[in-house]
Amino acid sequence: MKKHGFLAILLFAFGMLTAQSYQQKENGVKINVQSMDVEVQFYSPSIARIFKAPENLNPRKESLSVIKSPEKVDLKIEKSGDVVIIRSEKMTAGLNLITGKVSFSDSKNNPLFTEKDYGAQFTPFNDAGNKTYSVRQAYLLDKDEAIYGLGQQQVDNLNQRNTSHFMRQRALLASVPIIQSTKGYGMFWDNYSPTTYTDNPQEMSFNSEVGECIDYYFMYGGNADGVIAQIRDLTGHSPMFPLWTFGFWQSRERYKSQWETMEVVDKYRELGVPLDGIIQDWQYWGPNTNWNSMNFDNPEFPEPQKMIDHVHKNNAKIMISIWASFGPDTKQYKELKEIDGLLEFTTWPESALQTWPPDLTKLSGVRVYDAYNEKARDIYWNHLNKGLFSKGIDAWWTDSTEPDHLNVQEKDFDIPTAMGTYRSVVNAFPLMTNSGIYERQRALSSDKRVYLLTRCAFAGQQRYGANTWSGDVMSTWSAFKKQIPTGLNFSLTGIPYWNTDIGGFFHWEYAGEATNKAYHELYTRWFQYGTFLPMQRSHGSSVKKEIYNLGKKGDWVYDSQEKYINLRYSLLPYLYSTGWQVSKNSSSFLRALFMDFNDDKKVHTISNQYMFGKAFLVTPVTEPMYVFSKENNWRNPYEDFSKIGKQEVYLPNGTKWIDFWTGETHNGGKTIVKDVPIDIIPLYVRAGSIVPFGPKVQYSTEKKWDNLEIRVYSGANGEFVLYEDEFDNYNYENGAYSEIPFSWNDSDGTLTIGARKGSFNGMLKNRKFTVKRVNGNSKTVTYKGKEIKVKI
Repeated sequence: MKKHGFLAILLFAFGMLTAQSYQQKENGVKINVQSMDVEVQFYSPSIARIFKAPENLNPRKESLSVIKSPEKVDLKIEKSGDVVIIRSEKMTAGLNLITGKVSFSDSKNNPLFTEKDYGAQFTPFNDAGNKTYSVRQAYLLDKDEAIYGLGQQQVDNLNQRNTSHFMRQRALLASVPIIQSTKGYGMFWDNYSPTTYTDNPQEMSFNSEVGECIDYYFMYGGNADGVIAQIRDLTGHSPMFPLWTFGFWQSRERYKSQWETMEVVDKYRELGVPLDGIIQDWQYWGPNTNWNSMNFDNPEFPEPQKMIDHVHKNNAKIMISIWASFGPDTKQYKELKEIDGLLEFTTWPESALQTWPPDLTKLSGVRVYDAYNEKARDIYWNHLNKGLFSKGIDAWWTDSTEPDHLNVQEKDFDIPTAMGTYRSVVNAFPLMTNSGIYERQRALSSDKRVYLLTRCAFAGQQRYGANTWSGDVMSTWSAFKKQIPTGLNFSLTGIPYWNTDIGGFFHWEYAGEATNKAYHELYTRWFQYGTFLPMQRSHGSSVKKEIYNLGKKGDWVYDSQEKYINLRYSLLPYLYSTGWQVSKNSSSFLRALFMDFNDDKKVHTISNQYMFGKAFLVTPVTEPMYVFSKENNWRNPYEDFSKIGKQEVYLPNGTKWIDFWTGETHNGGKTIVKDVPIDIIPLYVRAGSIVPFGPKVQYSTEKKWDNLEIRVYSGANGEFVLYEDEFDNYNYENGAYSEIPFSWNDSDGTLTIGARKGSFNGMLKNRKFTVKRVNGNSKTVTYKGKEIKVKI
């Protein structure tokens, strides 16, 4: 008995010794605990990768999203009791030798983020015959901590605490497993299979269906901008978009002939309403069996080059719809079939006939291509280049990049791709298909910036020139209201370009939509909101939403649109300069209020307001105020403009706010009630903002910016950098651009226009600025690239 007792003590001690040992690696520490290998590897002083796998499995995973290689990081590693402590200059990681728990604190030892003890789970899973695991990791959050992100989930609330999301790419949903906290950290769960995010009072967790390892990245930025900077450092930076993408874009499902497409551009020019782009939606290729041929095979487009040239002659750009699937009559389908480059599940359109509802007695045979296959992406681009890019198409509407998956069955996810089962990589589909276009167009030409309008996204997609839209949303006030927190949470995953169909896509609640006043009110308010998004784009089905189809000059639905289109164009210097801050300094267009006012805890749960860039506080009106119906029957509405509508607006603490429309100044930290006539969206400018306003134009490059109005919103010091380049090529990557810094000293009323930095072909060497102090004086000065001071 004594021998057995001694042996048991010896084995226990040996087990404890084994559990409490660790292996120091070049950029971190690795241990074996609880039949699991755990490694903490620093990629930078602010980014750490946490990698866990069943012992001795040694999975070799290459991330599809992460492009950063680990830096050489100066680390201090020591053992304190049962914990290995790994310190960088920015943060500290703790690795528990008994439980395998990983935790993080800042450089002052303030706790940031922690796993749950024994919170890692590996559950055996049969993935189409491959013995692997489902993986889960649980975490503990502070009670009052707010969490944001997760991509585009179409929910009412910005804060993602006490929620659960099944994250698999689907129409309307873009699953991006990145979160960030009001405590100044972010986390990327690097897994591409269907994943469930859950937060409740007991724990937060990520649970993925397939994975040989738990693999996530912790990022500490100190604040939201810092976190986004770490996300972009890890997964890629956003390139500059062309200036013309920031103008107004008109679309419809769909323009059914080349003459119809040309007519829209002509009509806008005739009316003098600014327009930069027209979008040609689907079926220009003809029948469904010829789906996405990337050719104008529809007889209603007999001279596509004439159409494209006509649009360009009218100083507009043309974008065209392309899909991630092909009909059996296309050359792409046949070439893809030869390399096993098609995914055999049901997709849209199911029927070979273009009827509604679909006639399923005659199937289309359309199939999604294997975007994970390098050769398949080559085939895709080769036909896209030959059929469309070579003709002068300017931009791509990459539709159905989830992709569409109908009649979903579990066996569909067993289908093999070039990178494993479809189940194991499904969420990365939009990343792979958009990357295929971006990389190949860039390899072919640097004269035209790549621009993709896409329906889905995954982590890292910002590096591929993609602007995600929120899908075919309903034309309802409730759907409209959801767009605000949806866009903000999406942006908080580090992907800065997002937009929505102005007015919604499906209009089933309204009769005679083009003349229905109830719909006009919804469209007008949505249009005002769309003015303050990275892309201003009108689109939808059944309703012809061109400004002249909804009304005429003098009608409120027409006049409000014209007003906000003109406002959008006056803001182009501000928008383009903000785009530069996005590319150069990892800034964001769509800014949840906590990003700038995190100390004001009231903003943590505000879901219907946001900052657009650093200057504008936007509060969209998301309920009807002037057109009503009996018993919510929107088919028979009536107008009532006898009373002015009211909108509550919370002005964040810590600054003063200036009403954009009236110039009235308000203190922050309070809720005010704003009158909102049909043509007014509550819009406030942060004190200290410097905003450049451009000339009145019909398209973005019509006039030079040779006399910009520089508005100073006094009440605090402020800075702004005016950015300019050649507007549509990649020469800026080689230094062909200029920056002009502006600095406002509020105490003495002086605006310093600093020395210009850089140059480019066509740059204005001499110009005028009209400096206007809002509610004050103005002065016009000549600027020749040297510093000048303007006292106003």
